[in-house]
Amino acid sequence: MSDINTQRRQFIKTSVGAAAIAIAPGMMLYATAHGKSEGASSKVRWGMLVDTTQCTPDCNDCVTACNKENGLSGGTKATDSQWIRKIEIKDVRTGVAHSLPMMCQHCEHPPCVDVCPTQASFKRADGIVLVDRHLCIGCRYCMMACPYKARSFVHETLEDQNPDVPRGKGTVEACSLCVHRIDKGQIPACAEACKNKAILFGDLNDANSEIYKKVRTVASDQIRADLQLNTGIRYQGL
Repeated sequence: MSDINTQRRQFIKTSVGAAAIAIAPGMMLYATAHGKSEGASSKVRWGMLVDTTQCTPDCNDCVTACNKENGLSGGTKATDSQWIRKIEIKDVRTGVAHSLPMMCQHCEHPPCVDVCPTQASFKRADGIVLVDRHLCIGCRYCMMACPYKARSFVHETLEDQNPDVPRGKGTVEACSLCVHRIDKGQIPACAEACKNKAILFGDLNDANSEIYKKVRTVASDQIRADLQLNTGIRYQGL
């Protein structure tokens, strides 16, 4: 293990206890870094409904918007961070193909959180799964545990970052549902950029929200529903 990771591990051992005391109950380190004054509410469950019938293979607006918003390079090499990517899936029985965006599915029972040895991977009370880069030691256990291949490892030193989205070399990262925007009352960049309105964002627990009503009136699926992770991202039209 590199000297950087060794030093980070030692720092965690000596400081994590004090940090836990200093932060008020319900507060997350990620939220504190962004100036949020109160903890996320468990009454809320943020999620998305993606209409695959409106998602075309030649459109990458959601990917472009995500890269721009979060300061990603937009590269597709194994060493490039990809928080959202377009994939093609095909029903082997019928041959019907679908194009859809794939990102962190923000599971109710996230495997990435279960395997993290430092609690760097965590789930906010409102269902958003995040990585605290100050606690991440770069072991990448979470990357192996994620069934959606939705996490990336930062290999290089980063420059020209978005101040609202702090990132760091030697850490793992993934789609945060643009938590910095949500905490300001805005919607994620991918949902805002989709010209076909294929991505519907909202509170899955709010009976008055559009997404709550729609997931109860149209057929939708979870990717790998057999894993019983109860994902926050649902897909219509599969």
